[in-house]
Amino acid sequence: MIKILVDSASDISVKEAQELGIHLISMQIRFGTDEYLDGENLLPEDFYDKLAKSDELPKTSLVNEFRWQEKFEELTKDGSEVIAITISSNLSGTYEAAKNASEKFDGKVFVVDSLNACAGERILVEYAIKLVKDGKSATEIKEELDQKKNKVRIMARINTLEYLRKGGRISSVVAVAGTMLSIKPLISVIDGKVKVIGKAMSAKKANLLLNSFIQNGGGIDFDMPYCAILSGSDEIALSNYLSDSSILWKHATDFMRTCKIGSTIGTHVGPGAVGLAFFEKGSN
Repeated sequence: MIKILVDSASDISVKEAQELGIHLISMQIRFGTDEYLDGENLLPEDFYDKLAKSDELPKTSLVNEFRWQEKFEELTKDGSEVIAITISSNLSGTYEAAKNASEKFDGKVFVVDSLNACAGERILVEYAIKLVKDGKSATEIKEELDQKKNKVRIMARINTLEYLRKGGRISSVVAVAGTMLSIKPLISVIDGKVKVIGKAMSAKKANLLLNSFIQNGGGIDFDMPYCAILSGSDEIALSNYLSDSSILWKHATDFMRTCKIGSTIGTHVGPGAVGLAFFEKGSN
């Protein structure tokens, strides 16, 4: 048997993991002295409530080698093989810890660095589930994921500059000026890191600029997993974005499901961010 294990930076909750037939290992999130297990006792809706009330950004702890080893022991004791998919190694030491722990299991554990997070990591997990159902071997799945992960894209329009300021990614002066001018930055995960890829002077213009980035990159592979993304609970912002981006997906589907952005990326973008997570068309 092949079991899939993923960290909670994928924004897959314990309940969702059970529904998908996979296993979850939670990252630890601290607001001051209060500590939570992401995806267990801290879900996205709770996270944004706490984020709005906190003067400082929360701290995320990596999943250490000991916790990975415990989980690998639990999942392999019946003879199963494990495919472990982690948050980008450029965002956390979690991948390195998982890789080190896997070396104690005689080739029974395969660790994949997603080079992504939140919905980007989630859709790679969903593809892994399909590969297991297709009867692929653990080695084949590892190789396929390592190839396909390079086509995963997550692109979003940020609604507020406040959390980029709190995280030290922009200065207070830039944040105030940007807010006054209604500047909306665009972000993407590139080479495993969160980067600002553009900006526009209104949500509408930012949505349309995001469309052009996606189209110029080759568009969406609708044979692979994909979803719209939203941080927080601003359904109006999501609805407006889906309307503005319909040119990208209406020809392929009548419904675009939504994946919620949780603590890992939500810490930096705050509430109201919208966008898409998808596999880009074309061969690697």
